[in-house]
Amino acid sequence: MAIIDFFDRGWQLNPRGIAYVMDERAFTYQEAGTLSCRIAHALLASGFARETKAAVWSLNDPVAWTCVLGAWRAALAWVPINPRSSVTDNAQLLDAFDCEVLFFQQAFWPAIESILPQLPKLKRVVCIDGEAGQTTSLETLISGQPETVPDVRYEMDDVVAVQPTGGTTGTPKGVMNTHRSLQTFVAHAMMACHYGSDEPAVFLAAAPMTHSTGLASLPCTARGGTTVILKQIDPVGLCDAIERHRVTELFLPPTVIYALLSRPDIRTRDFSSLRYFLYGASPMSAEKLREAIEVFGPVMIEFYGQTECPGTIAIMRPDEHFVSGRIADDKRLSSCGRISPLIRVTIMDDAGHPCAAGVAGEICVSGDLLMKGYYKAPEKTAETIIDGWLHTGDIGHLDADGYLHITDRKKDMIITGGFNVYPSEVEQVIWSHPAVQDCAVIGVPDPKWGEAVKAVVELKPGQAVDAGELIALCKERLGSVQAPKSVDFVPSLPRSPNGKVLKKDIRAPYWAGKERVI
Repeated sequence: MAIIDFFDRGWQLNPRGIAYVMDERAFTYQEAGTLSCRIAHALLASGFARETKAAVWSLNDPVAWTCVLGAWRAALAWVPINPRSSVTDNAQLLDAFDCEVLFFQQAFWPAIESILPQLPKLKRVVCIDGEAGQTTSLETLISGQPETVPDVRYEMDDVVAVQPTGGTTGTPKGVMNTHRSLQTFVAHAMMACHYGSDEPAVFLAAAPMTHSTGLASLPCTARGGTTVILKQIDPVGLCDAIERHRVTELFLPPTVIYALLSRPDIRTRDFSSLRYFLYGASPMSAEKLREAIEVFGPVMIEFYGQTECPGTIAIMRPDEHFVSGRIADDKRLSSCGRISPLIRVTIMDDAGHPCAAGVAGEICVSGDLLMKGYYKAPEKTAETIIDGWLHTGDIGHLDADGYLHITDRKKDMIITGGFNVYPSEVEQVIWSHPAVQDCAVIGVPDPKWGEAVKAVVELKPGQAVDAGELIALCKERLGSVQAPKSVDFVPSLPRSPNGKVLKKDIRAPYWAGKERVI
């Protein structure tokens, strides 16, 4: 299926139903569908070729997401832009990925106007909610355009998204995902999250849709369900939306889940409508996952993937969080589930040979979930996809029951005195302490051991614990080699706009003027 076909399936199933709702504004499938057709006709009439890059710079908004649908319908490739990122970072992405079309909200016009001289490749700049400067308004763009579906043919390996990797310095690599790879992502998600034929699907989009959450909404849309759109992640507003709209599924990164769990009123809220609470993007504390199951119900579902292999390399379904009717032990909860059905996964050693069961190595993936490659970077593509296998850079192993365990990112591994220490194993222990809100374990320079294990810890409000207690806890559970040699406490850990802890930023002051090689 082409990526736009998932919206069109929902449109066919439920034309009068509500596709998107935000505040008091609701858009039916018919309204969103015809608007996307008019946008597509306008782009085609402007002469934009297939795989032309288009972006939307906007806060969460149904019209903004419909512009992405319109670009896909015209066979253009979407460049996700995070409105929370800096103007400089977004300008770099638009330039590096050769963006020619930019839709934007009026509120961002001052920032966009300031960088237009740096973006000579932009050919069409469209304001979606009024007029700004000498740009075109969306109303003007689509004036006179038909509401019918344009006759556009799609090839499964056409690029439909050039998505930035999670780099924190310089320009991230551009991951080229295709109809084939995103189709496989949606298929995996729909297989994992079951609904009866008459059961409503209601997805809550809290993070920016025009960055990544829009993709997560597609399985719901393909069922003819409703996407409830929030302007921003606000714990109170999020809980209110779940209750008011009877939300059945949502995705949040672990750090946001931790913040929700720390609210004193969280156990008084009504989460009875939830069927699937998706988590992923970074490791989650087994202790806090157990608490989340107690608070939200038996609805937690983990998705493990990468931009290069969208979202669904492995999935741990809600029932797999339990063994014999009880919440599973930490070993199961710290896994990321079983391999999805439409791909192959193997664990390889440094020589590229398969590892024995239970032995850690690099997680490698083949199948239709794989990206086409990195945009304008064939050498980086060749380093990452070897003989049809994508080398994820994640270290892990498969246990006897087929559950995938991610030990850590290859680049995050600490080598201390010749021993390998995987930060995620240490973080799981520190997370288990009741005073800890979040933590990051890194390697810092050490004249004797090369690297020493350090924990950087963010405490819950009003809580206290000393470094010695956390070090002793780790020694008791992991031994002295893996235990931190020191602990630093910080008011808050640095995070990306999507809530991921930025270990590169945490390491930087410790390694200033020194070289770290992994």
